[in-house]
Amino acid sequence: MKLLRRKEGPSLDSRLAALLEAAELAEGRLPEEAVSGARAVAERAGVRRTLSIDHTVAALAGATGSGKSSLYNALAGADLAAVGVVRPTTSAAQAALWDGEGSGPLLDWLDIPQRHPAASASDLSGLVLLDLPDHDSIQVSHRLEVDRLVELVDLLVWVVDPQKYADAALHDRYLRRLAAHRGVMLVVLNQVDRLPESAVDRCLRDLRRLLDEDGLAGVPVLPVSARTGAGLAELRALLNDRVAERKSWSTRLAADITTTAARLGTPEETPAGQAMDRTLTAALCEAAGVPLVVEAVAKGHRHRAVVATGWPVTRWIRKLRPDPLRRLRIGPMTPTGGPTGGPAGELLPGRAQAAPSGQSTGSSGQSAAPSGHSASGQGFGAEVVGRTSVPAASAVQRARVETAIRDVGEAAAADLPGPWAAAVRQAARSRSQELADAVDRVVATTSARATRRPRWWRAVNVLQWLVFAAMLAGAVWLGGLFGMDYLRLPQPPLPTVGVVPWPTVLLVGGVLAGVLIALLSRLAAWAGGRRRARRTARALRTAVGQVGDDLVLAPVRAELDRYARFTEALTRARA
Repeated sequence: MKLLRRKEGPSLDSRLAALLEAAELAEGRLPEEAVSGARAVAERAGVRRTLSIDHTVAALAGATGSGKSSLYNALAGADLAAVGVVRPTTSAAQAALWDGEGSGPLLDWLDIPQRHPAASASDLSGLVLLDLPDHDSIQVSHRLEVDRLVELVDLLVWVVDPQKYADAALHDRYLRRLAAHRGVMLVVLNQVDRLPESAVDRCLRDLRRLLDEDGLAGVPVLPVSARTGAGLAELRALLNDRVAERKSWSTRLAADITTTAARLGTPEETPAGQAMDRTLTAALCEAAGVPLVVEAVAKGHRHRAVVATGWPVTRWIRKLRPDPLRRLRIGPMTPTGGPTGGPAGELLPGRAQAAPSGQSTGSSGQSAAPSGHSASGQGFGAEVVGRTSVPAASAVQRARVETAIRDVGEAAAADLPGPWAAAVRQAARSRSQELADAVDRVVATTSARATRRPRWWRAVNVLQWLVFAAMLAGAVWLGGLFGMDYLRLPQPPLPTVGVVPWPTVLLVGGVLAGVLIALLSRLAAWAGGRRRARRTARALRTAVGQVGDDLVLAPVRAELDRYARFTEALTRARA
């Protein structure tokens, strides 16, 4: 079925789809009443447009004694509704049909069992006129029936009388709330035959003023007398025009969408990208012990350089000192023995206990990378990166992290409506429990790269051993000469370098060369340690910042994006 299009805006289909999208996006953010109301309107609209659009359902609604039933009978041309002085006289809605063929499913949906063919002229062909109970009836079921049908009918005809046209119950409960439905609304001032002509004009002007204050400017107001027939022709002509247009149903649905979208909120421009506070990364780095790790990287580099390139005679002494990085359990893990230098499963100081069998478990419940891969996916042969033993964050450091997370949420939510601002603040904290483990893993992974041995260490080590071999050869040579002299054996020819014998050159030169190479290597290791510490610091800030982005900023951005899509859908629905 092809739907009518409004020339000035999007189609009814697209607005309904936008309303449903907005309701889905608002789920859990806005009050359930508003969200369920939007879904109900969308469902109701979907049903109504599948039913007969050749019929227009108009309802006569009003207060007790306003003469609805009399007007209903006068329009229908027959006494279909009971009229009397005992109130209320109308207990259930009933329908008068002008050419009612095909209206059965529509009336079934409206739940109107009493249906009568109209006896008046057929110029209102396609009209289904309902006589509703009194909206101020003492019977609660009557008021509920009015409220139900007021939400469903295509055209509302409010019948008022000179005594109660200013009734607050009518204006506050219905007219003011239905201001967006003024395109499908008529107001009839009935029983004007009881007033002098001058009083009728005053009543009409006052009624017009009240309607304008209700936001119903432009709604037709007709003076009618159901008893004398005054004004009935004008009312019938106006109803005929609305029925002939066959648009009241779509206009009603469009007004329902507009009203419901307004209850979801007022479309606001999505806040510009917030400058997420950089103090979050700084606070996470401090809490993760990054300064301590960076210092350990520099010291560890120098320590390992001395072990690898020092003078072979004295380098073993350095091995007696603890490796600063190994003390923090930073570096490769063997698949069977846990982190290098410690047994698997050892309780990490200030951290959670490591998982057995070479696995570490994060807060998400997933085990770390299997043997042969680091936590970041970088291979280390047959080793994996384990948990560190960096001291746990202090209370002050934890407080700084919490403050930084709160500041991120507050900055992002600054320009949002209350419910959405609360959702953004909650999103910033939603994964904060995962931060400690995630940051520890990236510290371990990123810092492990700082344990890689530079290639020049191997070359210097080979040179040191060659120099040591030359020194040892000189020592053995001199020892042999000393033994021959002790035994009074004839001395062999002794080559010299100038006046210095070669054995002495090899021994003394080997010692001096080894010490000199060790000193130069230590100087290079000191400079290399500083460079490696700077690179590690940058890498750690980047990695920790990525964790903060993934666990804090990404949920905030997702919530802001959700709000942006909600605002866009709401704008389309209200168009």
